[in-house]
Amino acid sequence: MAEPEVEISIVIPAYNEEVRIGMTLVRTLEYLRARHPSSEVLVVDDGSRDDTVDVVEQISVAEPSVRVLRQPRNLGKGAAVRRGVMEAKGQVVLFMDADLATPVEELDTLLVYLRKGYRVVIGSRGLAESDIRQRQPPGRELMGRVFNLLVRTVLLGGFKDTQCGFKLFDREAARELFGRQKLDGFAFDVEVLLLAKELGYRIAEVPVVWYHAPNSKVSPIADSSKMLGDLLRLRLARLAGRT
Repeated sequence: MAEPEVEISIVIPAYNEEVRIGMTLVRTLEYLRARHPSSEVLVVDDGSRDDTVDVVEQISVAEPSVRVLRQPRNLGKGAAVRRGVMEAKGQVVLFMDADLATPVEELDTLLVYLRKGYRVVIGSRGLAESDIRQRQPPGRELMGRVFNLLVRTVLLGGFKDTQCGFKLFDREAARELFGRQKLDGFAFDVEVLLLAKELGYRIAEVPVVWYHAPNSKVSPIADSSKMLGDLLRLRLARLAGRT
């Protein structure tokens, strides 16, 4: 007998998230049961050193729609999301952060645009209509603004916020984009959007509710340097005519 069709796949990259991942899954599953019952959740553990995997596996015993995918070591958020997307079975694929900075319920907001014919729909903190309920500390917010300015200036104009961890794709677009995407770190979002523009996909940037979550896994110094290096590599590759 054929397996039932999966409507939505939610991919959650997780690194040392034992404290938050349980409540995130409970809330996500409650929402899916009420709104999208034919769905799945894929938690991609990015080489955690805590009990993240154990927490997810305990939940998956009672919830077969939850799967945990284990990376062999800490490879980076881009690598984790890529693996989850490529193993997703849904007709629609969302990736979101384990801290629920953007509430899972905002998926319905993004789905409206997918049904209008957009292939890629990205949540945004940078639009006038975005609902920022709790702001980041000033230094981290400044870092984000500078990075977005560099993205718009050097590589990819037209978006107010490329880094919000809440992005939705139809299945075909997800497979095409993440099959080509190569960056393993936090700048992978930029690469995905750049590829989407180059391939001619319709992209919608949509205001969402957003809360700053403490204990961010982004290091202001080390990861910012890596992200800037990735931007430079993407820019040089395009100048050289490579993708």
